[in-house]
Amino acid sequence: MVLVIGTGGAGLRAAIELAESGTDVLAVGKRPKEDAHTALAAGGINAALATMDPEDSWQQHAADTLKESYLLADPRTAEIVTRGAALGIDDLERYGMAFAREEDGRISQRFFGAHKFRRTAFAGDYTGLEIQRTLIRRADQLKIPMLDSVYITRLLVHDGAVFGAYGFDLTDGQRYVIHADAVILAAGGHTRIWRRTSSRRDENTGDSFRLAVEAGARLRDPELVQFHPSGIIEPENAAGTLVSEAARGEGGILRNALGERFMSRYDPVRMELSTRDRVALASYTEISEGRGTPKGGVWLDVSHLSRRTIMERLPRVYQTLLDLQMLDITRDPIEIAPTAHYSMGGVWVRHDDHSTDVRGLYAIGEASSGLHGANRLGGNSLIELLVFGRITGQAAAAYSQGLTAQPRSAAALARARAEIDDLLAADGPENVRALQRAVRNTMTEHAGVVRDEAGLTAGLAELDAIDKRMEDVGVHPDIAGFQDLAHAFDLKSAALAARATLEAALERRETRGCHNRSDYPDMDPALRVNLVWSPETGITRESIAPVPDEIAALMEDVSTDGKLVE
Repeated sequence: MVLVIGTGGAGLRAAIELAESGTDVLAVGKRPKEDAHTALAAGGINAALATMDPEDSWQQHAADTLKESYLLADPRTAEIVTRGAALGIDDLERYGMAFAREEDGRISQRFFGAHKFRRTAFAGDYTGLEIQRTLIRRADQLKIPMLDSVYITRLLVHDGAVFGAYGFDLTDGQRYVIHADAVILAAGGHTRIWRRTSSRRDENTGDSFRLAVEAGARLRDPELVQFHPSGIIEPENAAGTLVSEAARGEGGILRNALGERFMSRYDPVRMELSTRDRVALASYTEISEGRGTPKGGVWLDVSHLSRRTIMERLPRVYQTLLDLQMLDITRDPIEIAPTAHYSMGGVWVRHDDHSTDVRGLYAIGEASSGLHGANRLGGNSLIELLVFGRITGQAAAAYSQGLTAQPRSAAALARARAEIDDLLAADGPENVRALQRAVRNTMTEHAGVVRDEAGLTAGLAELDAIDKRMEDVGVHPDIAGFQDLAHAFDLKSAALAARATLEAALERRETRGCHNRSDYPDMDPALRVNLVWSPETGITRESIAPVPDEIAALMEDVSTDGKLVE
């Protein structure tokens, strides 16, 4: 049996592949699968189908991906994803997904980000939601067992091989011991450890990172985090919720508190259609230099557009702001600020099957690393989870079928059991939620859009103090369930992910893509390496495979005329 941890797009696609191969599979998640993070992805999914531009090819898709990564992506991973992308789309069609189509029936594709050709397939402005619904439907057809309220606290490992996982039910606290031949980690990234984030509460808290590291795996490039330029500032419980970049694409204007259209200072040609990392940096600079709004943001204004345009082209943005702030964007500007959006680093995996340092343990989706480098090409994350969901499902099935016996460890199980027992008995004065906020404050202040040596060092010192306070937490499950226990584990994950991020950001003494070091403003050719982290070894440098000549020849600056660069 193979256990899949996470029921978003990556986890479901892997579970489907396992079930279709005849392998027993169980998928578990800590939130309802219908509400997985994948459902928030709006823009589209990339594949060089050449339905709109016949000259497109997987080689060009790979070249665009590697160039956008600032040469930190693994060329072999990029080749696997771009070669396998068309099959990923075929799979979704086979499962019944309704893509937007041209009049003659071809799948419609549009420009998205720094793509040379139109290769982003889509379903309205809810592509991720439609993919999630399609995968859930297919999983239901295959009768894949899923547990929607199980929190996995520890992977069970013996002699360097995984043999299952331990966890509890969020509602009644019932314990689960799940014995499995292999485990696929698909539990997302770590962007929730910043104060403003596009992730919802209690998701992307670094669970994948902690589970993998405590099992004996390593992390790669945890410092490479994409900040989206337009997250809302209030209400507090929704801070970081995205305002779609379609708002800029349709003609939205960015202004500072002085009323200046400030993008003319940072990218006078592309203005608001500049790249994500550049717009985020521009907004950050305006705010930090004192030209921000009273609440610490900038203004995004679409009120000059016709009401019809807004209702037809930006319906989600209109409804979101009305729901959250009672703000009518046809009349008033939106107060926004950069927000942590996507973990481009993650668990260290092999490029071919996404296996880790631990035998039988795999990581996919935002939990993994290798494809995105220092800047993610818009639309690549959805195709990545389909391609590696399929490949890793096949690899885990083969690994499971090849086992003749599987040693287990009573000591490993006892440690997992004791970890929960100790937390449930904890009755210290420290509040778990307050400590989570302290981690988010530290990361926001010292490891945001712009970093420097002094700030990162101060952040590590603050994290040491938080770790000390974590020894005195109080955990209090109540009649509503065991969420407080889950929050305590989320805190452990956040603290580990924060330390990895700060230490790697300190080591990367250069500015490259999403990683801006004000004290090292230039790119350093010597740092065209991946930084690999573990608590035991700290940071080690890993060389990157060479780019094949046929792909290197296609790596050129892509025209941005008429495109929203992401």
